[in-house]
Amino acid sequence: MDWIALTDMGQLDEIIRDSARVPIAIFKHSTRCSVSHMAKRVLERDWTADSATLPVYYLDLLSYRPISADIAQRFGVIHESPQFLLIKDGKVAYHASHSEIDVSDIMRAS
Repeated sequence: MDWIALTDMGQLDEIIRDSARVPIAIFKHSTRCSVSHMAKRVLERDWTADSATLPVYYLDLLSYRPISADIAQRFGVIHESPQFLLIKDGKVAYHASHSEIDVSDIMRAS
């Protein structure tokens, strides 16, 4: 996977804008959580999408908690970790957390 580091609030505006053209994915990851590490490994193992047609942003939510809170507020989702969101036309088209994160479901929703 070609992760794009999500480190700046301004990137959320870009994600919303760009999601009118292509679906955009966000993976919220806790570097201290074994479940989050497992979800990340599964994503990396099973991912089949090209980064040009489905860019994936990676948020280290321990380092960037305010961005995580802004994601929850902007997209109307409860904060969880790990959490995967698919944004299309500025709205959440798919979201899941923990073991519910499923690459097949993500691909169908994209």
